[in-house]
Amino acid sequence: MISNGNRATDRGTGRWGWRALLGVVFAFGLAALTPFQAQAASLQSAGYGVFANEGLYPEQTSCSGSFTQPNVPGGATKTAVYAGRTITLKYFYSPGCGSFARIDNAPQGCAAHSNRLAPNFTEWVLESVDPGIDFAYTKVINNLDGRLSKAVLFCDNQRLAETAWY
Repeated sequence: MISNGNRATDRGTGRWGWRALLGVVFAFGLAALTPFQAQAASLQSAGYGVFANEGLYPEQTSCSGSFTQPNVPGGATKTAVYAGRTITLKYFYSPGCGSFARIDNAPQGCAAHSNRLAPNFTEWVLESVDPGIDFAYTKVINNLDGRLSKAVLFCDNQRLAETAWY
């Protein structure tokens, strides 16, 4: 091998090659540390957020890890076919915090929706599917102390599936 006196060039990696490599490693490291949550477009009705835990994602509450699918009449899991996909809607509940809705295998344009029955209307919170992923889940809606809630799946403003009130 003929050397031109530059050792970095002899190894096939110049000064800029190492900087580029370190930049790529740094970028992937930051991406790995970024939480992978569905937080595209959380929207809610005007009365949402008045009760404890509302406005928080399930993992941000003191009930994190204790949400389960309850014995909802007709089932806590529903499916619907949309845009060639079978989308799953799931309703989760914790007796200490309330409930939330989750959708899986959903394209963009779909949203998980949690409703709470109020005396004269329905309060709600929804979460749409982020670009690059196929799921979404709502913030907690408080259905404790006799209040009722349910999960709903919407895609492009069409109601495709829902659970019963619980």
